[in-house]
Amino acid sequence: MLLKIAAFLLETIFFFLIAAALLRAWMNRLQIRMAAQPGPFVMAMTDWLVKPLRQALPVRLKQSRTDWASICAAVLLALLYATLWFVLFTGLFSLLGTDFSAFESLFAVLTFALKMLLKVALQTLQIVVLVFAVLSWVQPGSPLYSLLGRLTEPLLSPIRRVLPLIGGVDLSALVLLLLAQIALMLLG
Repeated sequence: MLLKIAAFLLETIFFFLIAAALLRAWMNRLQIRMAAQPGPFVMAMTDWLVKPLRQALPVRLKQSRTDWASICAAVLLALLYATLWFVLFTGLFSLLGTDFSAFESLFAVLTFALKMLLKVALQTLQIVVLVFAVLSWVQPGSPLYSLLGRLTEPLLSPIRRVLPLIGGVDLSALVLLLLAQIALMLLG
């Protein structure tokens, strides 16, 4: 029971940290100002890691439109989560001992980290799209609605080009939610 609680807390903490780093990268990619929420929250959650990474990156990557420091932060957090999970829940001795070779252990940690990164990205996408869809019904004039619209537009517009309005209703958000859920199912 205590192991389940510890695993839940560890996953929750790292979910928020990784999601914040990914959201920061996405907001910077779309050139969304960080002055309005969730910008200050995302920056407060990630500055401790992103700022040193930004200093360490080569100039060529710093000048890119992609926020490589935030992406690196998300990857490093996923690797840290996977490493902690394996050490805490499979035991340090089975990780380094006879049960796994060093290569198998490294491969398991990398695979687990990649799955966590994809899982967080897809679940964060689902949250953003779901809140965007609900706000479109109840409060379409709010500042949060326009921010979420800017965040989701690059993902919803290709679906809108293929899927026509049905009875005047845009179902692109529902299709994106279904695709994200299918991708989560495939991750296992």
